[in-house]
Amino acid sequence: MTLAEAVLLLVAGLGAGTVNAIAGGGSLLTFPAMLAIGMPPVAANVSNALAVAPGYGASVLGSRADLIGQGRRILRVIPTALLGALGGCLLLLNTPRRVFDLVVPFLVIGAALTLAGQTRLRALVGHPQQVSPRRATIMLHTAVFLCALYGGYFNAALGVLLVAGLALVLDETLARVSALKNLLSALIGVVTIAVYSIFGPVNWAAVAVIAPATIVGGYLGARVARRLPAAALRAVIVAFGLTVGTVLLVRAL
Repeated sequence: MTLAEAVLLLVAGLGAGTVNAIAGGGSLLTFPAMLAIGMPPVAANVSNALAVAPGYGASVLGSRADLIGQGRRILRVIPTALLGALGGCLLLLNTPRRVFDLVVPFLVIGAALTLAGQTRLRALVGHPQQVSPRRATIMLHTAVFLCALYGGYFNAALGVLLVAGLALVLDETLARVSALKNLLSALIGVVTIAVYSIFGPVNWAAVAVIAPATIVGGYLGARVARRLPAAALRAVIVAFGLTVGTVLLVRAL
């Protein structure tokens, strides 16, 4: 790896950590950077998943104040998130990727539109305060599992999907939803590290450059997200989601 390539990865990692903490979609910075230095697509995807995972942990630290009072909920969804992430990793390692690549952009765009139209959708599916505890629990675990499955497989814009899914089924402020998103993203990252470091074609040099940068960016991004008004935070996440989805769609076609 040349010095110029290392600098490119470092800058991409810093930006990815910041973007992931605020909205999600940071992999659109690191994944192309890895391809640009000559890494094969599968190796780049696996290495990217490992490289951005530490940044999620830093995001949790930056948003920890908004996790207060969510302890019981977190303990309930941890097994669901871990199981979904493991399933996504196994899908990546054992199935053709072309079909999923075509589906991913629509998932991301759909998640962004879901968040944008959250109020109207809640009128259709029921506000979290109006549904039964049993139904609310099922909706929460379904949202977490599907997002974790996606995160274990592809990861790009995971934050957008998580915020959209959680905001639809939880009666919480967007800042607290974002903090929970950071924690779940970190858990999914732990699974990807465990699986891909053993079974995946990881480029450890690239990971070593990007990972520390995502930690710095993740912490800073989480602090910024906490200070944004709810409407502004929602607008940023929706904008990132639509942008990421459009870029992924163009790549897939």
